Amino acid sequence: MGRLFGKDDTAKNSETKREPDYNDTDFQKHDLYNKGRNQMSNEKFLDAIRSFELAIRIDPQFVDAWVEKGYAHFHMGEYSVAISSYNRAIEMDVENASAWNLKGLAYYKMKNYEKAIESCEKAIDINPSDGMSWYNKACYLTLSGKVDDGLDSLRRSIEIDIQNARKAVRDRDFESARAEEGFRRIVEVVVLESVRQGYDYVGKIVWVTGMDRAEIEDALMRLGMKGLVKERESRKITGKEQYYELDKELADKVGTIKRSGLLGTTKEVSAPVQQLKDIREVLGKARESIEKGDLTNTLEYFDQLLSPAKHGSAMIEQFFDYHRDLRLYMRRLHDKGQEYLNSHKSDLVDLISKIDHKLGSGVASRQQPAKD
Repeated sequence: MGRLFGKDDTAKNSETKREPDYNDTDFQKHDLYNKGRNQMSNEKFLDAIRSFELAIRIDPQFVDAWVEKGYAHFHMGEYSVAISSYNRAIEMDVENASAWNLKGLAYYKMKNYEKAIESCEKAIDINPSDGMSWYNKACYLTLSGKVDDGLDSLRRSIEIDIQNARKAVRDRDFESARAEEGFRRIVEVVVLESVRQGYDYVGKIVWVTGMDRAEIEDALMRLGMKGLVKERESRKITGKEQYYELDKELADKVGTIKRSGLLGTTKEVSAPVQQLKDIREVLGKARESIEKGDLTNTLEYFDQLLSPAKHGSAMIEQFFDYHRDLRLYMRRLHDKGQEYLNSHKSDLVDLISKIDHKLGSGVASRQQPAKD
């Protein structure tokens, strides 16, 4: 598990630009806090705990120090102590999503999945756009036997961050869900994206995804039946080998990456100019419908931008972060309706304008220069 918190530059800035009434105890607590963070990164957890405790002694209301102290105890396998630290942080800041999420992770290690789910739901209530909280909830639900609910949370996680799909196919927490149709579709997405990236042999896909060969071959068969990939055959000295490539129509829509040579050098083939122009036209219509407060048409144009059957794949490839934001806005529009559209018009128009601006630059860069 990676670091969950960004570095606090408060102490650094304060050290270089000290105000006349600067509180030295404030400097000391942040200095100890940063020292503990550094000790954590070097896996000196006992030393880190001591640093955080000294910071807390200076300021018992230092929420971040309580959270980090809990995380250090977590790494030492002291899950009950970690939960106690998270609880102290939550008592002072009930809206601290990180403390709730980490508390759930500690309960997960204790195999108390119901408590883990409850903590994760608190984190999601505070920050519904945190893909990791949705992913953790998916794990806990699946492990508690609520596989359908777990897959629903996993899909929400993947909508926020597509990388969670690749993570999920290697995660043993989803072992009981692997036979479910919903999970098999996630496997198909990962395999399809691997082929798009130029990993066109089964062995290469095994290497890049860490999945079982049989599972990959099953996904390729299903993708072939859907007409999304084509099986080809190459002749080598050692005999014939099967490889796979995207269906031409799909490849033209989403672009592909060609890999060649011993080092696997790549060359990306981007989405065609015509599709990018089509997306720009949809963006214009979406902006107009937002400004008019037309919920039905706004949802329709958002669907065109997000659906893999339309422009979704190209949007993911060309504008990944914006695609994620669009999905979040669309889900909120579905959930909250006209009131949400009316109160967030400026945010929605701003997002559409950013995509349009970037898209305009992209299309312009692909055009041939004018003759003198």
